[in-house]
Amino acid sequence: MSQKVMSIGTVRDLTGLTERQIRYYEDRELVFPERSPGGARKFSFEDVERLKEIHMKMKDGFHTFELRKSIAGHQSRT
Repeated sequence: MSQKVMSIGTVRDLTGLTERQIRYYEDRELVFPERSPGGARKFSFEDVERLKEIHMKMKDGFHTFELRKSIAGHQSRT
């Protein structure tokens, strides 16, 4: 399901990440939530899975620029 309906608080609960970590990954262009008319971030289940994967790779020593290249390559193939 790629519909973006979850708030950052829900994503925090599902991923175990802090809101600050989620915003950091967004700032580094690793995840792309939509914004509501009021400016609230809205995430999909795909975003949740991507955040979990990003966090695991960061723990394994990857850098954000490496992950961004990987995401860009994946998006160009789809």
